[in-house]
Parts: sequence; structure tokens; C-alpha cells
Amino acid sequence: MVSIVSNGYSIHFSQGGYDFLNRNIKENNYSKIFVLVDENSNEYCLPQLLPMIETQSEIEIIELESGEENKTIETCVQIWNVLIELGADRKSLIINLGGGVITDMGGFIASTFKRGISFVNIPTTLLSMVDASVGGKNGVDLGGLKNQIGTITNPEMVIIDSSFLESLPQNQMRSGLAEMLKHGLIAKKSHWEKFKNLKEINFDDFDDLIFESITIKSDIVTQDPTENGIRKALNFGHTLGHAIETYFLENTEKINLLHGEAIVAGMILESYISLQQKLISGNEYAEIKSTLNNIFDKIIIDENEQENIIELLIHDKKNEYGKVQFALLDGIGKIKINQATDNETIIDAFLDYKN
Repeated sequence: MVSIVSNGYSIHFSQGGYDFLNRNIKENNYSKIFVLVDENSNEYCLPQLLPMIETQSEIEIIELESGEENKTIETCVQIWNVLIELGADRKSLIINLGGGVITDMGGFIASTFKRGISFVNIPTTLLSMVDASVGGKNGVDLGGLKNQIGTITNPEMVIIDSSFLESLPQNQMRSGLAEMLKHGLIAKKSHWEKFKNLKEINFDDFDDLIFESITIKSDIVTQDPTENGIRKALNFGHTLGHAIETYFLENTEKINLLHGEAIVAGMILESYISLQQKLISGNEYAEIKSTLNNIFDKIIIDENEQENIIELLIHDKKNEYGKVQFALLDGIGKIKINQATDNETIIDAFLDYKN
């Protein structure tokens, strides 16, 4: 697969990606290289990466605990202090090797340390390959609220190596699949239709589907790097999905909800709102709902929890002038941004989702 030129950086694939990485390391003569991992990427991915790096520079491994609950400014402070202790300077490089938490937080750590040092993203989960590592967004959660603190800073490059997916649990693969389905719904109907029957997918060609999904997101981001217009399309399913994810994260007695699982619930809910605003037909809504419910388990959310989730919407970073903003479907494969709705319609959406 050819490299994708995104907004100010490139996304490289498979073995060729490591050739570009080594060329970058040689040209920039980094003083030190730091590889940021969690316990999973340390065990399953780091042994595969290290032999691929050609350098005389010292390589230091920094491991942090996995999980959205650790994506905080407190964790960043710890890593910044470790970088100082290990002698990092403006000529250092950070390689973020892991899922979305690692690439989001690692990019934020690098883009703020000493006013910004170079970093490379090597995503190791399907979700981070098709979503978190593309677009230059870096950030951490604050008070349980998703991505409240962050920057838009591009990496030197992104390397997509799908061989890392071989060690990924099935639920994590499904979580990434949610974003690929979203890309089809908002921008390319033919991409969505490829996933309508998973039994018909030839997973030997799955790299091509990953490539197409990344291309869809990259094209949108390139048109609107700072999210003032069309990039808001990528928020479909995320306004309510992030609120659900935040609520489950804050309430430890609830099940451990993956990002993609919450976003799928958000996509069904926001498709219902699209239906009520006459942006999609009843048949389109039924197709979306049945397809997503066939792949993902339904999340149990009672009436009291619905109210708490709706209250969280006011903190959504996508809001403007105090108003909740939705990106809604305008037919399958198209989107309409900056759409408002009332609480009654949101409550009806939860009721329809439950039934």
C-alpha cells in the first residue's frame, strides 16, 4: 500500500514504514529515543519493534498502565519527570507504541515537553490505527471527561503495521470496527456496505479495508485540520457516545466499556435523532440499527442513568456557545454538522435503543 500524505505528515504501511522511520532517525540524529508503551504493547509489540530500529542513539523504554482511567494529566506529570530524569532534551524523539490511550497521551506529552519535541505514532490496536493516530489530535481526560486538555500537533509520521493485530482480543477488534463503520456512514456508503455482513468479509484482505478507512478520515482531516467545519463529521456517534463512556468510567460498579462499544450506542442514538429530524429514512435507520446490533451487544442503561448521561453533554468539548452540537447523518454516506436537538428527542432515542 502506498503511503498516505495527510495534513503535514505521512502515514506509512508495513515494512516500508520502518524504512521511513530509520531514514528520519538518521536525518535528524536524535540525542535519545524514548519508546512509550503500556504493559500490553511492552509484551506483545515492543519485541517486534526494537529489531526494526536502526540507530546508534540510546533507546529508553517508558511503561505506563493501560486503560482510559490512566489517561490523565497526573500520568503526564509522571512521564515528564521521567523524561527529565533520563536526560531528554529538545533533540529527543518519542515513539508512541500502543493503542489510542498511548498515542493520544504520548502525543500530548511530546507536544508540550520543552515546548514540543518530535514524536512518531505506531498504533497497535485497530481502533488506534483507523482513528486515534490519524489527525494530529493529542490529549488527556480531565475529571473523567474525555479529551478536555490537549493539542493539535502532527507527528513526524504514523506507521501502520497490521501484524500487531494478531495478538489483539476479539472485543478490541470489534471496538476498532466501530470507527470503520462510522467512516462509511458519514462519508462513503460503499465502505459501510462492506461490513453489513461480516461473514462475507475476506479477512485476508483486511489491510485494504484499514487503508480505505484511514484514507476516509485523512481526507476529512486534511480539508479541516482545526475542526472548524467538515472535520466535525467525525463526531458522529461521539456526542452521546462519549457521555456514555464517561458515565461508565466514573461508575466503577458498571461494566468495563470499550470506546468503540460506547460509540456504537452513540451512533444508534444519533441515527434515531437523524430520523426524527427527517435526515434519514425509516429504512435507513432500521438498516443501521440492525447491522450495529448484530455485531455489538446492547448496553443496559436505565432511566436514571439516561438523565445522568444527558447532563454530561453540557461538558462536551464540541459544544459552542453553551449549546450541544451533533453531527447527524444526512442519508447513509453523508453528514450534516452543527445540528441541535431537544432533551425529549434524546430521551426518546434512549427508549428506542432499549427496545
